[in-house]
Amino acid sequence: MRQIAIYGKGGIGKSTVSANLVASMAETGLRTWYVGCDPKADGAMTLLGGRRLPTFLDQMKGGEVGKYEVGTGYRGVRCLEVGGPVAGVGCAGRGIIVALQTLHRDYLDGRADAVLYDVPGDVVCGGFATPIRQGFAQEVYVVTSGEYLSLYAANNICRGLQNLGVGLGGLICNSRDVRMEREAVQEVARRLGSVMIGFIPRHQIVRDCENNGMTVVEGAPGSEQAEAYRRLARNILANERSAVPTPLDPMDLRELLKELTSE
Repeated sequence: MRQIAIYGKGGIGKSTVSANLVASMAETGLRTWYVGCDPKADGAMTLLGGRRLPTFLDQMKGGEVGKYEVGTGYRGVRCLEVGGPVAGVGCAGRGIIVALQTLHRDYLDGRADAVLYDVPGDVVCGGFATPIRQGFAQEVYVVTSGEYLSLYAANNICRGLQNLGVGLGGLICNSRDVRMEREAVQEVARRLGSVMIGFIPRHQIVRDCENNGMTVVEGAPGSEQAEAYRRLARNILANERSAVPTPLDPMDLRELLKELTSE
């Protein structure tokens, strides 16, 4: 069973990439799970026709033990949203380990080919490091763009991976249409000791499909955008390389981007 964790700074489109990635894997016949670890619990919605799934933690508080609702979406993708505390109260990371232990004990048990964990923020917070710290996920990919703050966050996530001794499978560029973007992400990945494993173009069709409660893979299956997600899925499924990253000094990162954009 492939267990994949997707990290990235808030607002970079990590959940969009994750949902389309799972949908692409399901199209190949794989039995797939999407596990949303964001307290907002909104990542699975495009896999479920726009429906918001009751979260695991909310169900655990008031439901019968062992009876938790999981969603079944596009091409049979099973979906679980961990959830979290009320905004501004408590630590969202604390419930993740309980949810993941329950998922593995009661639901997986050899009944999945690929599990994708969609994890917010970065691994500075111990709770959000749970999927990799506890050994649930063996592969880590980081979503970024070619913008400085996005690459800064990706570099910081890689610093956390280095501290944990966890390998990076690659960077995923979710394009913002900035100048020399592909080259910037490729070079940062190289300096980290990794690769850019996929490039997702920026396109209005992503927003249109999400407004209709669907991934691009489902809502616009013949589009070039859908094919970009499928290509990313193929690259990840074929990837056998992972290495503990060597993060850049933030000033070196800034200088690199200045050099590329001045050419």
